[in-house]
Amino acid sequence: MKLNFKIHYRTVWGESIGVMIADKVVPLDTTDGEIWEGSTDVELPKGGLPLLYRYGVYRDGFCTRQERNSMAHVIENVAPGKKQLDLNDSWHDARRVAGVAMPIFSLRSEGSFGVGDFGDLKRLIDWAVLTHQKSVQILPINDTTITGTWTDSYPYNSISIYAFHPQYLDLRQLPALKDEKKAADYEAQRVELNALKQIDYERVNNTKRAYIRDIYEQEGKKCFSTVGFKTFFEHNEEWLRPYAAFSVLRDAFGTPDFSKWPKYKVYKKEEIDALTDSKSPEYHKVCFYYYVQYQLHIQLLDASTYAREHDVILKGDIPIGISRASVEAWVEPFYFNMNGSAGAPPDPFSANGQNWGFPTYNWDAMLKDGLKWWLKRFRKMQEYFSAYRIDHILGFFRIWEIPTHSVHGLLGQFAPSLPMSPSEIESYGLSFQEDFMVKPFINDDLLEKRLGLLNHYHEEDPRWLDGKDPVTYVKDTFLDHVHDDIWQMKPQFATQRQVEGFFSGKKKQRNLDLKETIYSLISNVLFLEDHKTKGMYHPRISAQLDYTYSRLQWWEKEAFDRLYNDYFYRRHNQFWYEQAMLKLPALINATQMIVCGEDLGMVPDCVPWAMNQLQILSLEIQRMPKSPQDTFGHVRWYPERSVCTTGTHDTETLRQWWELDPELTRKYYYEELGEQGECPATATPDICARIVYDHLTCPSLLCILPFQDWLAIDGNLRLADANAERINIPANPRHYWRYRMHLTLEELMKCDAFNKRIASMIDASNR
Repeated sequence: MKLNFKIHYRTVWGESIGVMIADKVVPLDTTDGEIWEGSTDVELPKGGLPLLYRYGVYRDGFCTRQERNSMAHVIENVAPGKKQLDLNDSWHDARRVAGVAMPIFSLRSEGSFGVGDFGDLKRLIDWAVLTHQKSVQILPINDTTITGTWTDSYPYNSISIYAFHPQYLDLRQLPALKDEKKAADYEAQRVELNALKQIDYERVNNTKRAYIRDIYEQEGKKCFSTVGFKTFFEHNEEWLRPYAAFSVLRDAFGTPDFSKWPKYKVYKKEEIDALTDSKSPEYHKVCFYYYVQYQLHIQLLDASTYAREHDVILKGDIPIGISRASVEAWVEPFYFNMNGSAGAPPDPFSANGQNWGFPTYNWDAMLKDGLKWWLKRFRKMQEYFSAYRIDHILGFFRIWEIPTHSVHGLLGQFAPSLPMSPSEIESYGLSFQEDFMVKPFINDDLLEKRLGLLNHYHEEDPRWLDGKDPVTYVKDTFLDHVHDDIWQMKPQFATQRQVEGFFSGKKKQRNLDLKETIYSLISNVLFLEDHKTKGMYHPRISAQLDYTYSRLQWWEKEAFDRLYNDYFYRRHNQFWYEQAMLKLPALINATQMIVCGEDLGMVPDCVPWAMNQLQILSLEIQRMPKSPQDTFGHVRWYPERSVCTTGTHDTETLRQWWELDPELTRKYYYEELGEQGECPATATPDICARIVYDHLTCPSLLCILPFQDWLAIDGNLRLADANAERINIPANPRHYWRYRMHLTLEELMKCDAFNKRIASMIDASNR
C-alpha cells in the first residue's frame, strides 16, 4: 500500500522532517520549510489498518525530537481495496504557550474574604500577562455544600454540575451593605480570616453566606427586575430551579441525602415546579439561590471575558464523577448506577486504589438519548472557558467500579469489561479453585504475619483488645474456624463496610491500623466474581503483591501472570477503544474548546489511539512516565498534543518530591539533569529553575506549571516549609483542601525580579 504524507510543521534552520514507519525512516521534502511531503510503500499489518507511524525532527542526520505514535485508521472515504492512503497532519503549527495551575480557593488578595474568589481570578490573569504566560488552569468550582463542614472542601464532590460554589463570590463586586454596624463587623471578620495561613473553610463559608443573605435581603428584588437576571434565568431555568429546590430542601431537612427526606425524596417535576412557584411559601428561600448563582455567573463571565481580551486561555476542569447526594442523582437517577462506586486501581498515589464514592454512569441510558446530559454540560462550560481538562479521561473507556460494600479500591473491577469463565482461566494452565482463589484465604501464617505487626500496641497497653493479643482477638471477634489452620470471616464481618461499622468512633491509631489489617484479610483473593454475571471472574488488581499469590507453586504463578497481563493489558484494547469512540467524538465536537485529558494511572494502549485520533491533549508528568520501561519521562520527546507539567494538585510539589526518595532523586540528578558532584538534599532554586526551563522547552503545546513550582525558583519568595504547599493527598479520602498562597496577588505583582525572570524564561523557550 502506498502512504502519502503531508505534514504542516514550521522548521528552523538546519532541521528536516522524517517519518518512522515499519522499521524504516522516510525523509520528507519541503519547498517552503513549512509543508513537508513524501510517500512510501508499506506492507499492511495483519488485519489491515491501523498502522503506527511517528514523525521526527532531524538535525545533521540525528533525530532530536519525536512525536509519540500516531495511527493511520480505516477512514470512511478510503474504499476497501484502495492502494493509497493520504495522511494530512498538523504538527507544531499551533502556538506553544506557558501557564499556571492554581485552585481559585488558594488565591489571596488584600481584599479577599479568607478564600480566593472570582475577582482574585482576574488578578491572577494580570500576573499571567505580566509574566508572559498565556494560560490559567483552575480546579472544579462547582457547589460542594453537603455537610456544611470542612469535608465539603473537596472540590470534586459537587452537588451540581452547573451551580458554582458560593465561596467564590467576590463580595467587593456586590453593592455595599447599608447597615453600617453589620458592615463594620463583617469587615473585621474579613480581615481576621484573610490573615490566616490556611483557609478556615467553615468560618469563611458561614460568614460569607451570612453576608450574601444580608445583601440578598437588601438588593434581591431590584436584581430580579433587571434584564440581565431575566435573561440568565431564561437560559438556565432547566437546572437552576431543581438546584435551588434541592438546596432549600437540604437546608430544611439537614441533609442532602434525598433518600432520607420526609418529602420530595423522589423527584417529580410538577412538585418541584410548585415548590419554586412565586406563590410557594418557600419562594423567598428559593430565590436566594437564584440570586447567588446569578452573581457568580456575572463575575465568572467577567473574568472569562477579561482572559480572552488579554489572550489568556482560561482552562476549566470537568470532574469525572458526581456526588450520590446531588441534584443530578435526584433529578436524573436513570443516568447512574447507584450500586457501585467509581474509583481508581492502585497507583503511585495510593497502594490500595482510590474509592471516590461517586456512582458510575449508565452509559446505555446516556447513549440512548444521544449523550444529551454530557452535551449540555460541555456547552455550559464553553460560556466561561477556552479549554478544559477531562478529569480521569480513562472513565470514558472504562471506569474502575467498586462494590458499595468495599472500602478499598483493590476490590474493584473495570466496567464495562470482559470477565473470564472458569474454563478460560484453566486454559492458561491454572487450576481454578473457588474456595482458595475467590474467597479470602486466611490461615494462621497470614494472621501472624499481618497482626504480628500490631503486637507493639499490645505490649504498650495490655488492656487493649480486652487483654488479648491481636491474633487471638481477631480470631475470637471476626473469624470462624473452618479446619486445621484455616479460618473464614464471620458472616457479620464478611465485607469491609461491615468491618468499618464495627470500628465506627474508634479513632486511635492502633484501632485504625487494626481495621486496615482486617480489610487486607478480606481483599486477600486472586479473583473477583463479576458484578453482574455469576460464575464469571476477573483477576484481582495487584494480586501478585498479596498473600494468596505467594502460596501458589512457581508454575501456577507463571500461569496467573500470563492471564493477568493478557487481561489487564491486551484483552480489552479494541473493546475499550470502541466504547470510547461511542462517546468522545460527539462530546469533543460539541464545543470549540481545547480538550485536555488526564490520562494518568493504568493506561491501556487504546487510550493514546483514541486521544491522538481525536486530537485530545495528553498529560505528561516527568516523574510518572507513560512507558513502564522508563524511570522518568523524557521531556524532549513529549508529543506536541500534550500538556506538560511538573505536578498536579494530587502530587507532591517539585520540592517535596525531591526530598521523598533520595536514591531516586540522585538518579534524576545525574541521568536526567546530567549533573555531576554531590546531589543536593533539597531542590535549590537553581535546580528548580533548571527543571522548569527543561519543561518550557519541550514540544508540548501547553506547559502549565503549579504555582508552587513557579515559586520554587526564587529562594526569597518560596515558603521555607515545602510541605505547607501541598494541595491534596489522594491516599487520604478526608484530606482538608485548604492550601492558600502565602503572599497576596498585589505583592506578587510587585516582585519585579521574579516576574522578569519568569517572562525571560518563557521568551527564551519560544513560548
